[in-house]
Amino acid sequence: MVDDPGTRRSVLEGGSAAESEPDRRKRQAMTEEQVAIIIGCDHAAVGLKNKIKALLQKRGIPVEDAGTNDAASVDYPDYGKQVASKVAAGDYQRGILLCGTGLGVSMVANRYPGVRAALCHDLFGAIMSRKHNNANILVLGGRVTGDILAAEIVTVWLETPFEGGRHQKRLDQFNQVG
Repeated sequence: MVDDPGTRRSVLEGGSAAESEPDRRKRQAMTEEQVAIIIGCDHAAVGLKNKIKALLQKRGIPVEDAGTNDAASVDYPDYGKQVASKVAAGDYQRGILLCGTGLGVSMVANRYPGVRAALCHDLFGAIMSRKHNNANILVLGGRVTGDILAAEIVTVWLETPFEGGRHQKRLDQFNQVG
């Protein structure tokens, strides 16, 4: 990514540094699902959660905040369960979870049937989690992912469609596990 303050501003406002503004608008209009998202975190990721929540709201995406809302120590499984159970039940098509590293909440979330939580540390992982795995929960680490990168990851994750086809066959195999 180019280290340019103008680029950073556009990323935080929902753009992508790698494409022009008209291209971004066209792709956003074609691929972004304007469905409500549920977001939750533990104490280690409150700051990043709040920035992502603001980004989503700026894009016009309704957000349910499952907490936590301050830095007082809490147990990450409680928040992972809140988000994953609502995605698994179909109350929300997509969710975002955060904890210190993202590892804990991703482990919690992936225990729920129908949940495909993807811990993403870079843009390629976020894109592929949607294209090939149809990830319905994005997981980020508040202590390991910077604000600007997190905004870019959220943006591409929202805008990348599932390719279906041979990938759907593989996802269908998830239901045969266990």
